[in-house]
Amino acid sequence: MTLRTSSRRRTRLAAVALGVSALMLGATACSSGGGAPSGSATLWGLTGTDEDTVLGPSLKEWNGANADGQVAATYFQNDAYKTKIRTAVGAGSAPTIIYSWAGGTLNSYVDAGKVADITSETADAKGKFLESVWNQGVIDDKVYAVPMNATTPIMFYYNKDVLKAAGVEVPTNFDEIVDAIPKLKAAGVAPFSLAGASKWPSLMWEEYLVDRVAGPEAFNKIMAGEADAWSDPGIIEANEKIQELVKAGAFVDGYASVTADSNADVALLYTGKAAMMLQGAWVMTTFKQQAAEFAEKGLGYTTFPAVTGGKGDPSNIVGNPSGYFSISASATKEQQASALKYLTEGVFDKGYIDRMVKAGQVPPITDIDAEIADAGGDFGTTVYDLTKNAKNFQMSWDQALPPAQATALLTNLDQLFNLQITPQEFSDNMNKTIGQ
Repeated sequence: MTLRTSSRRRTRLAAVALGVSALMLGATACSSGGGAPSGSATLWGLTGTDEDTVLGPSLKEWNGANADGQVAATYFQNDAYKTKIRTAVGAGSAPTIIYSWAGGTLNSYVDAGKVADITSETADAKGKFLESVWNQGVIDDKVYAVPMNATTPIMFYYNKDVLKAAGVEVPTNFDEIVDAIPKLKAAGVAPFSLAGASKWPSLMWEEYLVDRVAGPEAFNKIMAGEADAWSDPGIIEANEKIQELVKAGAFVDGYASVTADSNADVALLYTGKAAMMLQGAWVMTTFKQQAAEFAEKGLGYTTFPAVTGGKGDPSNIVGNPSGYFSISASATKEQQASALKYLTEGVFDKGYIDRMVKAGQVPPITDIDAEIADAGGDFGTTVYDLTKNAKNFQMSWDQALPPAQATALLTNLDQLFNLQITPQEFSDNMNKTIGQ
C-alpha cells in the first residue's frame, strides 16, 4: 500500500512554515552551486556510512565516467543537515539533489512546489525497486523521490540462551508476550530492553501495536488530516496494551533513563540482562562490533508478533524503508538533467549495490536474494524477505509526520509509557495536533 499525501490543509501549513523558516534563516542558506564547476549538479548527503561506503565511491566513479554530467557532493551530520536543508529548500537555494526521509517533509516540499515531478523520467527504473520502498516517494500517483540507501525495518530481537533458560519460546502473538513476562522476571531478567530516555525507541511499540490491532488504515487517516483520527478505537486499544505491559513489568527497571545513543539497550540484550528488544535493523552493526560471538550464535531476530483478532496483516513492518533523493525545482535544466541521469543510472548500479551488500546493508532492490544471502547471512536474508514480502511498510511516524506533530507524539508517548496519561488522554492530546 502506498503512503499517500496528507490533506491539503496540513501540507499548506507545512509549506507556510517552510517559507517562514526560509525568511528567518535564509541569510545562512547555501547556493545550489556550492562552489561546484559551472553547470554541475550538486548533492547534499549525510556523513558516516552513506558518505564512506555508498555515495562517496559511487560519485567518484560517476564523475570519472561522466565529464559532462558531474555531481558535486557536500556532506553534513544528521541534525545539522535537517536545519540546513530546510532553510535552503525554503529559500529556493537547495542543492540539485535533495536527500530526505520522505514522509511529511517530502509532502511539504511537494505542496510548496520545491521538488520536481520525475514520474516519467523514472518509469524505467521503478521496476528494480521493492514496491513497499519505492511507494514512499510517490504522492498522488506522481514520483517525487527515489530510494538511495539501505532498508532498515524494526526487528524483534531476542537472546536465545536467556529465553531457553527461562523456558520461554519466542512469542508469536501478543498473548504469548504477556505470558512470558512473569517467567522471565522469575528467572531474574527483564523481559524487554527499552531505551526510554531516547523516546523514539518507545515509538516502535506504538507503531507495531497500532498496525497489528487497527491496521495501517488508522495511521493513514492521521496522515490524511481527518478530525479526531487519533481516537480510532484500535489506537486506544494498542495504547492500553502498552500500559498493560508497563504495569506487568515488561520493560527493564529504570528504562526511562536508558539511552539508545550509548547503545545501552543493545548491551542489556547481549549481556543477558534482558531477553528481548525492539530496535532497528541498523543495530546489527553494533552487535557485531561489541559482541561478535553473541551476534553469530546467541542472537535471534524476527518480525513483531501478531495480535489475535487484530486488523493488521502480520507481514506488515515498520521502520525506515530507505533514504530518498529528490530533484530541486529551482535547479537549472542542465543540473536537473545531470541529476536525473545519476539517479536513474548511477544510484543502485551494480557497483553501488555490491558495496552496500559488502558493508552488510540491504538494498531495496528486487532479485538480489543470492547476493544478500552470500554477504549478509541469515540476518540480511531475513531483513530482505521481510521487506520484499511486506503488504505494508510503514515509515517511522516521527519521519512521516510534520515536525510539530512528531515532537508532540514523542512527548505524549513518553508520558504514556510512564503512566502519566491514559490512552484516552494520549488520543485527545494528539487530536489537537492534526493540521499543525
